[in-house]
Amino acid sequence: MAKLTKNRKKALEKFNQTAPYDVAKASEILKQITSTKFDSSVDLSIRLGVDPRKANQMVRGIVTLPHGTGKTVRVLVLCTPDKEAEAKAAGADFVGLDEYVEKIKGGWTDVDVIITMPSVMAKVGALGRVLGPRGLMPNPKTGTVTNEVGKAVTEVKGGKIDFKVDKAGIIQASIGKVSFDKEKIAENANELINSIIKLKPSSAKGAYIRSIYMSSTMSPSIQIDTKSLNN
Repeated sequence: MAKLTKNRKKALEKFNQTAPYDVAKASEILKQITSTKFDSSVDLSIRLGVDPRKANQMVRGIVTLPHGTGKTVRVLVLCTPDKEAEAKAAGADFVGLDEYVEKIKGGWTDVDVIITMPSVMAKVGALGRVLGPRGLMPNPKTGTVTNEVGKAVTEVKGGKIDFKVDKAGIIQASIGKVSFDKEKIAENANELINSIIKLKPSSAKGAYIRSIYMSSTMSPSIQIDTKSLNN
């Protein structure tokens, strides 16, 4: 059994691991138990009562966090020349088409989000083997295939994230930084949770939200009281 570090032991003394907390209290505790020297990410792990193997129980969506993610998001826009100025004005880090298609074919993927247009998806689709495994493939369902490239860039830079239930029935997402005020952490968490609740499949049986845990980088996990979510 691994020996507890001094910081880990101090963190565990500040809350009851077996007791669930509402989102507001969990956000407060999280700031107290995080001891990293860098600005840790705040993560939610939400287990759902769905079977992701069934198409009618797949849970996937997008949400704009009211206070952003706290991360610097590098955005590449693959578009036609007439849309380049719009993308650059919105804050895209990289803008172009053929030259970036070739770079990606060569293995370059130094971005966090790729936005493109329906008219160039034939070229982008050929990059699936490179982009797919890295979760970078643009998708109309996440708003990253659109003719409104400027709007899409602004939303991504402003805190828009996409989420998807994995094979184990769990959604994991980063919803901010520990440096955020506890109120902002709680509001971001509630925004994601409420978005997931609204997407409950009609075919899902039993409890939909099975469990929720909040944690930061290298911190213990804090259990969220699912009964408190209505409040």
